Amino acid sequence: MTPKDNLKTRAAIDRTWWKEAVIYQIYPKSFNDTDGDGIGDLRGIEQRVDYLDDLGVDAVWLCPVYESPQADNGYDISDYRSINDAYGDMDDWRQFLSALHERDIRLIMDLVVNHTSDEHEWFQRSRRRDGKFDDYYIWRDGTNDGDDPPNNWESVFGGPAWTYDEVRGQWYLHLFDEKQPDLNWRNPDVRESVYEMMNWWLEQGIDGFRMDVINLISKTEGLPDGNEDGGLTGAEHFFNGPNIHDYLCEMRDEVLSDESLLTVGETPGVGVDDARTYVGSDGDGLSMVFQFEHITFDHDEHKWDAGDWSLVEFKAIIAKWQNGLADEGWNSLYLNNHDQPRMVSRFGDDGTYREESAKLLGTLTHTLQGTPFIYQGEELGMTNASFASPDELRDVEAVNFVEEALKRGDAASYDDVRDAVEYVGRDNARTPMQWSDAPESGFTDGEPWIGCNSNYETVNVEHARADENSVWHYYQDLIKLRHDRDVLVYGAFDLFLPNHPAIFAYTRTLGDERGLVVLNFGTDPVEFVVPDSIALDELELALANTDVPKVPRPSFELGPYEARVYLTP
Repeated sequence: MTPKDNLKTRAAIDRTWWKEAVIYQIYPKSFNDTDGDGIGDLRGIEQRVDYLDDLGVDAVWLCPVYESPQADNGYDISDYRSINDAYGDMDDWRQFLSALHERDIRLIMDLVVNHTSDEHEWFQRSRRRDGKFDDYYIWRDGTNDGDDPPNNWESVFGGPAWTYDEVRGQWYLHLFDEKQPDLNWRNPDVRESVYEMMNWWLEQGIDGFRMDVINLISKTEGLPDGNEDGGLTGAEHFFNGPNIHDYLCEMRDEVLSDESLLTVGETPGVGVDDARTYVGSDGDGLSMVFQFEHITFDHDEHKWDAGDWSLVEFKAIIAKWQNGLADEGWNSLYLNNHDQPRMVSRFGDDGTYREESAKLLGTLTHTLQGTPFIYQGEELGMTNASFASPDELRDVEAVNFVEEALKRGDAASYDDVRDAVEYVGRDNARTPMQWSDAPESGFTDGEPWIGCNSNYETVNVEHARADENSVWHYYQDLIKLRHDRDVLVYGAFDLFLPNHPAIFAYTRTLGDERGLVVLNFGTDPVEFVVPDSIALDELELALANTDVPKVPRPSFELGPYEARVYLTP
């Protein structure tokens, strides 16, 4: 059955707030600093809540602000019920939550439960074999008389996924940094502790969770060696593991039975069929997942091999997910976040056509079926940064990549891998939010924990809000348009010209409502011929990133990175 065969009408819409919402992601360390220590804080976010309200967003996804030694910028949690001093305290958090709720903006907290920090009390007691905590993590004896790791699994951040602990005299598993030991989800006491913590946060008044690498919590029994022929060794034993759906169904029953909660599962390695088991009506109960296919399709063996990408392949992936979850499930819509480079530098043009391509990419994510996620600064058209020296890097993944490339002899110097770091490195997303052309982009009165992008003097909030034609104002119009038109939320998706190398065109259909979106992903003008199946007299221009006629013509030329949205009046 195609989407056309199963069109929803207005009367049949199953309305859900998070389907109609636009969500803004905040990376607190880089958002707004109020105490001059160079690190963003909760008071700084509260100070900017009116900014979020003016933009028109419906919810905030807040990256971790919990107590943490910051080995992975907060994704290594040492106390789930405490706020890191750098960000403030629980009173600051509650004031921030109140400020959001007063403006009808919901709050989604980051849930990191595949692993904790090695400084968490659970791990400290586990390494001492203290009572029930003995089995809270994944401990094993080594091979070759204990001198080598228990198996050949690799860490996502590079190197072995095992570290030997002198205190316990065993190896522990860490799929990420060595300071991020994996929890043992086979232990029911671990699951009970996690559910108790989740319920505690819900009692504080939050509106849902974004679940970090949630599909990695189940590992194959016996932890066998992984396939070494390309890719991440061992991935087949911890991506979408054997008990993952049992654990998530149990989590749903114990914590997430309230269907008004938004639950977004970060699920690397899932395909469309996998996603249905997580989000479908008969699935695990998640609202949606973050899938990675559309942002990793040009990777070779690993992310650092990313290169030229094809719009034809990109469109095919988007269409597959749009149609694959049309009847069962729901899409998340994003092109960048705290773990990805800036989308303008990745999929657009961060030079001559920065603003045009930023608007075009925003048009794409706000006119597909699914829930759009805006990453802080995206609404300004922020770009990738320059890192002239490895000393300027802060991301543990990038630092490890550079060190290993030098150690293996794959690179003679940092300059040999600099292009890769500056193209896909996570630090690109973590440079401070660009509020003004004041020193350090108005982010802090001190020295920022990571350097500001050098273009902040021209790309910033103050300039953008003063310019009616800016990316910021275009995003404001996009959000309003999506709020006003159900067809852009619930309408069926149909792709046109799948093999065109520059044009991305599709319709959205809901009952008698129709939308046509036409995008030119290139610097050369191209002609678009409106398909015969589209009645031109039923459409008029709703939004464009250039000045164009109100009524569509049978054919028209699209300029560089031009975007047009036509809707039924």
